[in-house]
Amino acid sequence: MSTLNTSFPSIGIIGAGAIGTAFAKNLARHGIPATLSNSRGPDSLKDLVRELPGIKAGTREEAAAKDMVFVAVNWGRLPAALAGLPDFGGRIVIDANNPIEAPLFKPAELNGRLSSEVFSDLVPGARVVKAFNHLQAQLLASDPGSEGGKRVLFFSGDDAAAKATVAALIARLGFSGIDLGALAVGARLAQFPGGPLPVLNLVQFG
Repeated sequence: MSTLNTSFPSIGIIGAGAIGTAFAKNLARHGIPATLSNSRGPDSLKDLVRELPGIKAGTREEAAAKDMVFVAVNWGRLPAALAGLPDFGGRIVIDANNPIEAPLFKPAELNGRLSSEVFSDLVPGARVVKAFNHLQAQLLASDPGSEGGKRVLFFSGDDAAAKATVAALIARLGFSGIDLGALAVGARLAQFPGGPLPVLNLVQFG
């Protein structure tokens, strides 16, 4: 079992579906603590977090109060999942969402906007970094070095310091992070559906 690594900013996770759980598993593998939350409350996560060293179940409000907040929620439920939370006050929020309406996987109507633009409106005061959305959950949860190199993970954002912090986390988790630039460019490239990069399992060697 890994020793807990408290050198990173505190991390909260809103959404315990496939992507949120995969992210939590990777954090646990590397000894990075986090608070995991969902819409059903901490009691519903007891069995899951029991298997994840360093990951504890919490409320949505507890997760949202951390220094870095990872959000991965079904697109149609995002407004409710984020409603009523205090202003993020310059803290980092990772947008790991894709504009797909479950359960039919129908593309959401964005009225010409990027999904990260819509998302940013739901997290006032946040420094948004788009990341962790373009890999399938099983790849995100697995060892990023299992194929001999480092699995590539794209990220983008408009705040250089926020991106640097997320890039450090990506590297600590064993991925090869590639900065796609500002949200207006990078989020479009990594958005699913529509972007050319999602679902690709790219590995960097050397």
